This record gives sequence, C-alpha cells and structure tokens, in this order.
Amino acid sequence: MLKKITIMSLAAASAFAMHTGEINVNDKDLELSAKIDMGQFQDGVEPGSMFVGGRFLNADKRNSSDHLGSLGAYYEVDFLMMREIGNKGMRMGMGAKVNHTQNYTTIPLGLEFAYKIPADGLIPMRLSGSLYYAPSVLSFSSAKDFVEYRIGYEVEVIQDGHVVLGYRNIDTNYDSAVGNFNYNSSFYLGFKIVF
Repeated sequence: MLKKITIMSLAAASAFAMHTGEINVNDKDLELSAKIDMGQFQDGVEPGSMFVGGRFLNADKRNSSDHLGSLGAYYEVDFLMMREIGNKGMRMGMGAKVNHTQNYTTIPLGLEFAYKIPADGLIPMRLSGSLYYAPSVLSFSSAKDFVEYRIGYEVEVIQDGHVVLGYRNIDTNYDSAVGNFNYNSSFYLGFKIVF
C-alpha cells in the first residue's frame, strides 16, 4: 500500500511544472532562461500554474536584419499563468513580459501552449509554442511595436533533463529611422533542466 501511494505521489508531482533552467544555442546565438514556479513557495498558488522568469539573448547580426550598426543584448523579465485544458495533456496560458534592448523597451502580452504527445511506452515528448505582441501603447523609448513567436519540440532524455529543438522570431520594430527590425530569426538546439 505504501509503495502504491509513493508511486502515485511521484506521478502527481511530475505532472506539475517545477522550476526550469534552459540554455539554447546555434552556431551564432546564445540564449539563457529560467522560470520559477511560484506554487512551490505560496500555499495559495497551485503548483505549475504561475511562473516568474527571465531571459538573456546574445544574438548575432547574421540571424537578424543587418541594417542596425551594432546589435545589443536582449533582456526580458516575464510572468506567466498556465492551466490544464481537459485531461488530454494540453496546457494553455497567458502572460506578460518587460523586455529591453538598444533604446528599445516594450511590455508585450501573449499566449502560450504546451502539449504532451500521447506516446505511452516511448520517451516523454512535448510540443510548445508562444505568441507575444506589444502595440505602440505598450512600447517605450524608440520602440514602435514588438512581435515574438516561438515553436518548440522537447524530449525528456533523462528524468528532469530535456533536449529542446525550437525556432524563434523576434521583431523589435522602431519608431525611428531604424524602422522595422528583425532582432532574431533562427532555429536552436538546447538543454532544459527541471528542478
């Protein structure tokens, strides 16, 4: 009986999201990100439902529009609320970010999804995606607007260790002479740890 309760507890704990750290690279760009599961600290917050995080992206000019003299690093602080939809492995969420790069700051709002691929007997796999947008009213400094979308596929190769394959497109459009500027558009490979 105790063994059965322990197995059920471990299965329930693994169904909830936890803190994550991620590193994504390609031959030109480096991206680091982390998310903290607020449900692990607050009794009134369900685990896996509310996250606070940050991201750093050091992108190369070869994966962006090349008419900007020098490409500064991209920084982001984000907040995300997620919940399970039905019981088929789909999670949906909405969030907000504050991001900054050269003379550019926006507060985009967005939607995210994660879908656990129902492949019992195989290694755990998941599809994920996000779309964030900041209109001019949420754009500051020289920013005109902001659009970001991502899609990803991850495989849990060892317990709490995932390999990630993804694509990101980040448009940091300026109000100034810079105009519409694609900050980064690239595929990447990465590692994500859950703790």
